[in-house]
Amino acid sequence: IMVSMGHVDPVERRFWARETSTDWWDRIVLQVWDESQWLRNFRMRKGTFLELCELLSPALKHQDTRMRAALTIQKRVAIALWKLAMPDSYRSVANQFGVGKSTVGVAVMQVAHAIVDLLLSKVVTLGDMQVIIDGFSAMGFPNCGGAIDGTHIPILGPDHQGSQYINRKGYFSMVLQALVDHKGRFTNINIGWPGKVHDA
Repeated sequence: IMVSMGHVDPVERRFWARETSTDWWDRIVLQVWDESQWLRNFRMRKGTFLELCELLSPALKHQDTRMRAALTIQKRVAIALWKLAMPDSYRSVANQFGVGKSTVGVAVMQVAHAIVDLLLSKVVTLGDMQVIIDGFSAMGFPNCGGAIDGTHIPILGPDHQGSQYINRKGYFSMVLQALVDHKGRFTNINIGWPGKVHDA
């Protein structure tokens, strides 16, 4: 009404976002990095990375919108792997890949859920116990069915029962336990216990 009466000038609507650069990912990592750089930074070879992207693609496909183009599956997987492999902050990863800080958090969660939904039951299996026992025997460990260890995954302190998540080293964590066979392949993974829980 105010515009039609001439009291207020019409304002053109526009969408904006801070300008970011994706050159590092698009031009350097994808086109220039060799296998050793991929292994050092993403903890896997480029071929393995591309295979992982292909396996996760059914759960990670997104469509472009009028507002913006969707992140590629490769970029989302790379963001998640970089964040999981490096002790960088969300802000640092966001600047590295030329995306928003919240996009990093979303990518990590989407990729983690996709791995659990599509790959966990295919990759983590008990295997043939006799083959595993024979494999450990050949290495000098008779009657061994697996190697087991645990680690603490750092987390933000939860709002409820926060003291249960403070581990013996003094930070908030969740306990991960993993079992591997004689070839170092995961056969069992358990995660979710509060950091205060004893290893046993």
